[in-house]
Amino acid sequence: MSAPLSADEYAVVAVASSAGGINGLGVLLGGLPAELPVPVLVVQHLDPRHRTVLADILGRRSDLDVKLAEAGEPARAGTVYVAPPDRHLLVGPDHLLSLSESELVHFLRPSADLLFESVAGAYGPNAIACVLTGTGSDGAMGVEAVKSRGGTVIVQDPGTAEFKGMPEAAVATGSADYVLPLAEIPAVISGLVDSKRQ
Repeated sequence: MSAPLSADEYAVVAVASSAGGINGLGVLLGGLPAELPVPVLVVQHLDPRHRTVLADILGRRSDLDVKLAEAGEPARAGTVYVAPPDRHLLVGPDHLLSLSESELVHFLRPSADLLFESVAGAYGPNAIACVLTGTGSDGAMGVEAVKSRGGTVIVQDPGTAEFKGMPEAAVATGSADYVLPLAEIPAVISGLVDSKRQ
């Protein structure tokens, strides 16, 4: 018999996107409440040669605090942490963020797979991983890691994605708990997080 759900069943949301992702992230984050009781960690594939204004753009679309992630800071509820260009974003068992310049994964840095795998290790069943629009297959191995540790996987319905590659690869793993149109994802995340805090 399984143990009763803990009061903090979901403790983090990790989101990955690539091509088309700025719009996708804007819709997702814009639909989340300012009092979201968990942190949100974001990997969006960015041009590593340029300073990014992604956090500023998303901050204008969301009631949450949005910032570029910094090494060593704790992942706090109600805050969105965006991976800086050319850095892998990871989270440790102590829920402190770290940034890595380790090798590219699928020719990418930051890598959704590495973020999701670190979230799976740090949060286990308390993690939600979400894959949005993008090309390629980044995130697919990561959602398998989250699922294998008992976490929950949400994937944007490829039919509603601007670019289908990442969502299709994530769905193909068989790890997705929810496959949803983009507009429905914020309410599902809010519902999952809040339902364990009644």
